Amino acid sequence: MAFAITQTCCNDASCVKVCPVNCIHPTPDERDFGSTEMLYIDPATCIDCGACADACPVEAIFPVDRLTGPLKAYAEVNADYFADKSPVAEDPGPAAAESPAAAADAQPSPNFHSWQQPVFDRNVPSDLAPLDVAVVGTGPAGMYAVEDLLLHTNAKVTLIDRLPVAGGLLRYGVAPDHPSTKKIGETFARFHDHPRLRLRLGVEVGRDVTAEELGAQHHAVIYAVGASSARRMGIAGEDLAGSITATSAVAWYNGHPDVPADAVGLSGERVAIVGNGNVALDVARILTSDPDALQGTSISPEALERLRSSKVREVVLLGRRGPESAAYTRPEMLALTQQQGASLVVDDHDPRIAAAIDSAASDDKAALLRTVPREQVDWAATPSQRRIVLRFHSAPEELLGDTEVRGLRVTGGAEIPAGQVVRAIGYRGTALPGLPFDEQTGTIPHSDGRVEGRAGTYVVGWIKRGPSGGIGANRECARETVGTLLDDAVSGALPEPQRRSSMLAGLTSRLRERLIGAGR
Repeated sequence: MAFAITQTCCNDASCVKVCPVNCIHPTPDERDFGSTEMLYIDPATCIDCGACADACPVEAIFPVDRLTGPLKAYAEVNADYFADKSPVAEDPGPAAAESPAAAADAQPSPNFHSWQQPVFDRNVPSDLAPLDVAVVGTGPAGMYAVEDLLLHTNAKVTLIDRLPVAGGLLRYGVAPDHPSTKKIGETFARFHDHPRLRLRLGVEVGRDVTAEELGAQHHAVIYAVGASSARRMGIAGEDLAGSITATSAVAWYNGHPDVPADAVGLSGERVAIVGNGNVALDVARILTSDPDALQGTSISPEALERLRSSKVREVVLLGRRGPESAAYTRPEMLALTQQQGASLVVDDHDPRIAAAIDSAASDDKAALLRTVPREQVDWAATPSQRRIVLRFHSAPEELLGDTEVRGLRVTGGAEIPAGQVVRAIGYRGTALPGLPFDEQTGTIPHSDGRVEGRAGTYVVGWIKRGPSGGIGANRECARETVGTLLDDAVSGALPEPQRRSSMLAGLTSRLRERLIGAGR
């Protein structure tokens, strides 16, 4: 019986490396890699060895015959990917092995703390003098860079984060009811104890140490600071009280220290979310979940307590285009259609909506909505039971209210009453003091990860390429950046670090003053 990859696929291709028959696609060297919503296992060539399931960092791979409930659909999702493709088993590639036993031999050692000598798998001499590299940011992008440096070079790494807890978006950006996705954080956390790594939490570049100081004390600095701000809608009323960003909502239910416990208003019966990407679905799902079902997850205790007294009964997801162009991925919508405790309905206000759903091919996003009830929603009433409404062809034109939000007007003139509006239209990077910044793209200008005009300075992740791609996309992104850094090291282009004693002494003094000032 074949295996299947399910909803929480992280796309980082750890499973591809251990597959003995090359049945998982797309692989990192295939054109489609990074553009698909997830990876897929070909049921026709899978030999049921289980090596992929053992290697998966987010526990997303299961035998098809053990899929239950909402996961059952993924047997078909995996098979559908290969339906119109030529067989790939004829050329198993360099990862091929002769038996399941060989695949077992290829699995990573379960002893995470048994560190081996680095494997120099690039055109870098093994006798290259050890580099001293700082990585700023402990999210997936930064940690993939750290992994590459520690496992494939002899570099010493200083890992820095402005927050007191490591993890970045894995800790503060993944929904608490997606524990498998957060699992990859355990894989990253093992590097915190690596003998060539020093972890410095609660240190902010621009506040505790300047970019210039950091660069002067290392051969290279890699910035993996993500895209922490939100795009603006540019419409009237956007800044009214009760209008918040999805970044604030996500940070709220994950207990981010920068966001207050009352950041999300739950006193109204309806919440409108502008956008229908995966983050919008996350927020809608959390706001309509049974609080008892969230008990025991990583949700903030304060957020959970507020959800228990929430008056929200309806969450409306607004998309400016039709269901065929929705921003969410198929796995996330598939999960939402099978959510327990809250119903799902499509607002059938526009004839284009039903036409798009009914005519969609079986592997199109819109086809997932065929079983979802449709109705023309009466905005003057709210349901007694929790539900999520999908309203397409409805771009917001104005948020309504005098001092606080009471609703919004959308395309066509319809007015939707709402006590809270969440803007989920995308992330955006912010400028870092001392580094160049492109205001138009919200990124740091670079060439293959090398920051323009800054010798020894590099970027990785969303601050490098913009807010695109999931967790796994950062692996190849980091590989490119680290490769550029190593090319510079071999060519002698990296600056020689200064003595670090004075800088460290000054940093320690500043940190002590800040902690005393904060009463800690």
